[in-house]
Amino acid sequence: MNMVFERKLPIPQEVKKMFPLSEKDAQVVSERAEELSDIFTGKSGKFILVIGPCSADNEDSVLDYIGRLRKVQEKVSDKIFIIPRIYTGKPRTTGEGYKGLLHQPNPAEKPDMFKGIVAIRQLHMRALSEHGFSCADEMLYPENHRYLSDILGYVAVGARSVEDQHHRLTASGLNIPVGMKNPMSGDISVMMNAILAAQHPHTFIYRGWEVHSQGNPLAHAILRGYVNKHGQNMPNYHYEDLLHLCESYTAKPEIKNPAVVIDANHSNSGKDPFQQPRICKEVLYSCRHSDDIKKLVKGFMIESYIEDGNQKIGECVYGKSITDACLGWEKTERLIYDIAELV
Repeated sequence: MNMVFERKLPIPQEVKKMFPLSEKDAQVVSERAEELSDIFTGKSGKFILVIGPCSADNEDSVLDYIGRLRKVQEKVSDKIFIIPRIYTGKPRTTGEGYKGLLHQPNPAEKPDMFKGIVAIRQLHMRALSEHGFSCADEMLYPENHRYLSDILGYVAVGARSVEDQHHRLTASGLNIPVGMKNPMSGDISVMMNAILAAQHPHTFIYRGWEVHSQGNPLAHAILRGYVNKHGQNMPNYHYEDLLHLCESYTAKPEIKNPAVVIDANHSNSGKDPFQQPRICKEVLYSCRHSDDIKKLVKGFMIESYIEDGNQKIGECVYGKSITDACLGWEKTERLIYDIAELV
């Protein structure tokens, strides 16, 4: 095997004992999980915003950003349920160099996986204890989920992972909403099969154990656009796309709680983050013209940070994305208030 085994890392149970949640924070996680479940099951009409940096690269700036979200959340709490993005394993697209906070707590230093495990848990815990948010993370590596399983409020499975059996089976064992993105090819049937698999019980190997999952009725779709055979970004948030997704859910009546979150960036925006406000407003316009679409669309996924855009490798700009370009804070705050008026 062409690997060097450097050291044995602590298992999630050990890390949770080292950095335990307080009873108060655990209660916040539970209350937010119940409220979020009510949204996906249709008991609540609130609109979800999964919003934040493409990659959680710096603890201070991420918490600064989340503190700003908290102030806005208080003003729109009757209509919007905010879930901050703290994506701790998000790498640059090519996988070259920086691979996320989990690998490099300090992007300028070499990878250190133990420090990374501690860093991601502490960041999520601080967002919870200081700002009252259980947050979202991407399940890039299914076996790492247990390090954060008592803290997270939402999980996303990416376009490059949604076809993977281990991601689907792991999602079936979670008790929080799991968004399944459409694959890079744009084949909606792949995403629908992933949702169906995640909603069913399974027996499989997880972290060296034979486990039995119960199925996750809150697994749902995320439309993020796709890439065609010429490498061009193609959107799938338009009215016709949403009607097609409604029909796809109808064709699979065994899927519970039909739902979709629209990813306003990535291929839907052509990776132009400044298109996100326009995309959100178009989707909300579609909701006004179709009761089926309105019932299906539960919220948006928005890439946003303190500063507009992104920075090049080697730069060090506070609150500016080091992966995909993001919408800056002023535009983000305005967008949240606009969405609250339109839903």
